[in-house]
Amino acid sequence: MSQENVAILHVLPEPEQLRVNLYRLMARLLALPPNRELLDTLAPLSGDDTDLGAAIGDLSATARALTEGEAREEYHDLFIGVGRGELVPFGSYYLTGFLNEKPLARLRDDMAPLGIARSPSSKEPEDHIGALMDMMAGLIDGSFGQRQPLETQKAFFKKHIGSWAGHFFADLEKAPSARLFRPVGAIGRHFLEIEEAGFDM
Repeated sequence: MSQENVAILHVLPEPEQLRVNLYRLMARLLALPPNRELLDTLAPLSGDDTDLGAAIGDLSATARALTEGEAREEYHDLFIGVGRGELVPFGSYYLTGFLNEKPLARLRDDMAPLGIARSPSSKEPEDHIGALMDMMAGLIDGSFGQRQPLETQKAFFKKHIGSWAGHFFADLEKAPSARLFRPVGAIGRHFLEIEEAGFDM
């Protein structure tokens, strides 16, 4: 990321920065197994009396109660497993029942004009829920080159996230292995509802 883009990130209006922060938090939680640093970051978070705030409070409390080993094992059981985890966190799978299908191709077609490229170190298809959360953050804060207008954010969200991610987060809330990730599911579900409502205003 260039210094110019870093400067742009610091002048976001507070509501936009809050959106970016939440998208980036979800991206980190979903893209990689939790480590001690992440759990320590989650532990002091505090919520409020909204549904989203209550879920953030639950996430903080759960992060304080788990060891790094327990959190990593949970991530493995949920998303990796032996052959397959309890959940398959990819848009193509939720929309078609198969990986690497047309929804992924459509996503790739839309990424290029927005300056979004797959990380060379990534082993997962781009329609992974963690990658999509990161893409939304980048569209808002300009980390892919320039901040995108609300209409562009809305179109990307509706096409590539809103069409399936709510179902994924609802499934995550009730997944048998979920402890740390049960409130992650609730946060994701409530946050997407807020985003949908905001885009439709």
